[in-house]
Amino acid sequence: MDRDLIAARDLAAGLAVRAGRLQLERRDTLKVGTPKAHANDVVSDVDIASESLIVDAIQQDWADDAVQAEEGHGRAGTSGWTWVIDPLDGTRNYISRTGPWSVCIALYHGEQARVAVVHDPAAGETFSAVAGGGAFLNGEPISGSSGPPMAEALVGVSFQPNPRTKERTGKVIRELLPRVGDIRRIPAALNLVYQAAGRLDGGLALDTNLWDIAAGALIAWEAGVVLGGHGPEFSTELTIGAAAPLWPDLSKLVRSVA
Repeated sequence: MDRDLIAARDLAAGLAVRAGRLQLERRDTLKVGTPKAHANDVVSDVDIASESLIVDAIQQDWADDAVQAEEGHGRAGTSGWTWVIDPLDGTRNYISRTGPWSVCIALYHGEQARVAVVHDPAAGETFSAVAGGGAFLNGEPISGSSGPPMAEALVGVSFQPNPRTKERTGKVIRELLPRVGDIRRIPAALNLVYQAAGRLDGGLALDTNLWDIAAGALIAWEAGVVLGGHGPEFSTELTIGAAAPLWPDLSKLVRSVA
């Protein structure tokens, strides 16, 4: 493995902040395009401009790397390294001004995430991690929740808003909500990094894409959050996260209904 991961993290963080600044500056003039996979899968010209900014800069430094990006700027590579990019996770929140969103950049070597950055432009918060090096918020170390009893736990819920997944999520929430302290509906990347910072005690994400969870998952893992799915590995179909003391109860409940 021949890569300066600290330099890669610093590049990703700088690009995420630049993209976030663009999003704040253009929020009043954005143009919403035709929905993609379904009516709630919205995209704006700002999503596309943000992705172009990130991908163009990465190509300048690492032209042989592959890119997997939400808005179509992906390409094959020859280096064995892949950048996984969601330029604006939470577009519906961004457009409607009803909640948070983030810029997400992860760097994989083969199948393993090695670098991750999730930037919240509105809050001015940059979460980051390098594999094996811990998790950070604006350069300061962070760690996950100590894990209250499930009846007191605050749990994040993320899902793709297509009809099938909404029906599936409804079943999960019907079982989950009476048994936890409360839930929060939040985009997947922020769900994971809020767990990393101890703001959420656990969380789940249903039917995501890799770019939704790649960066947040590494940051959560490095902060000590337990991650899994229907088995020991999390997936885009189901990602569960929790503080270690909460994990047995929360994961058992979610797996039984998800």
